[in-house]
Amino acid sequence: MNSDTFIKFIENQNLFLPQEHILLAVSGGIDSTVMAHLFHQAKFRFGIAHCNFSLRGKESDDDAEFVKKLAFRLKAPYFSVRFDTSEIALQRGISIQMAARDLRYEWFERTRQENRYDYIATAHHLDDQVETFLINLIRGTGIAGMHGIPVKNGKIIRPLLFAFRKDIDQYAGKHKIGYRTDQSNNEAKYLRNNIRHHLVPLLCSINPEFSQGLSGTIKRLSAFEQIGNLALENWCKSALVKDGRDIIFDAGCLLQVDPVESYAWALLSPFGFNETQVSNLLDCLVPGKRKTFHSSSHSMVLERGRIVVSPVEEKIQLKPSKIGLFAHKKKIRKPLPLLFERNREVGGYEIPATGTIASLDFDKLQFPLILRTWQTGDAFFPLGMKKKKKLSDFFIDQKFSVKDKEQTWLLCSGKHIVWILGHRIDHRYRVTSATREVLCIKMLVKEALRKGYPDVTI
Repeated sequence: MNSDTFIKFIENQNLFLPQEHILLAVSGGIDSTVMAHLFHQAKFRFGIAHCNFSLRGKESDDDAEFVKKLAFRLKAPYFSVRFDTSEIALQRGISIQMAARDLRYEWFERTRQENRYDYIATAHHLDDQVETFLINLIRGTGIAGMHGIPVKNGKIIRPLLFAFRKDIDQYAGKHKIGYRTDQSNNEAKYLRNNIRHHLVPLLCSINPEFSQGLSGTIKRLSAFEQIGNLALENWCKSALVKDGRDIIFDAGCLLQVDPVESYAWALLSPFGFNETQVSNLLDCLVPGKRKTFHSSSHSMVLERGRIVVSPVEEKIQLKPSKIGLFAHKKKIRKPLPLLFERNREVGGYEIPATGTIASLDFDKLQFPLILRTWQTGDAFFPLGMKKKKKLSDFFIDQKFSVKDKEQTWLLCSGKHIVWILGHRIDHRYRVTSATREVLCIKMLVKEALRKGYPDVTI
């Protein structure tokens, strides 16, 4: 390992350009200190940032002083911060290790932005890569955890991910580079330390080339993951159709792929659905079955051979709206624009052939009329039928989606539904030859659309 291999790795990985400014995360340990020396040797533009987590008393303060002097020797800008990590971990309800990680990266990014650095460099190396892989394997992570530590992730770069710890040790010895030693790195209570000091040596005793071999495997897994993700992404794009804010998939497309679980997961996990929900959906991919699932951000409905994914919107709970008795005309604007007109000239009255206008026998109505959304158990006598029909069955016959049902309004007289707005009136309230007065109700469609009433099905 030398500065030439360091520079070549940066160029091959396109980590950054020579003219860009890099903020180095330096703890004072051997890895980050060697990284700082390599940046200095390569004449890159860099600054040094150090976090004092106040976890080891005087040793933490001595680390900060060491890094400050290192920055002075290398003629690099120096940034530092002190955290009461234990207290913050308690406040956030997380472990000290997790709190330290969050605080570190939050502060690095803030410092990067405030001082106009292009990237943040951390000193992870190939042994860290191996350890991270084994940690994820032990914890049972998915494929995403098998690719190890990425060389570049947003504004975070890792320019030492070409070297093993032994290479860094040799470089430090050859160039007589001093560094600080954190004794907590030897404590067995941490999983990474157990893997570093016990599991990896055991595996290397079985196969001396274990770390090198696993590093190559991780690289190949990462490449295959990228290829697979790209193929799945292209398939998902071809499988979906957007309908306003809804996203619709043909359920049949899942029956044509293998392994279907992987395709279904790629299709639906971006909307917050978990493995159990995806598995349950696949169990329902039978014609005629209907099922609804919910994530924190979306609802998913399987109906009529389609999977409809809709964003969850905050619903305003509307109380039933009352329409009192009136003399001639009455107009309401909420919950949707409607015009009510009484017409006593029944002889020449023509019933409009449109679902947006209802003509009802006024004398059969009980005031106040009630405007409300549908409820489980609702039923009515559809126009032209002399027997009762459940509203849920009517919705199925009319091929209503779940969203359509939620946005459908009902006009009620007493306990009777007299009109499903935009669709059908009740047969018992139709205009007949015996009708003496007609109540004509018009949905003001243009006004509804102009005012953006989201809960109106027209």
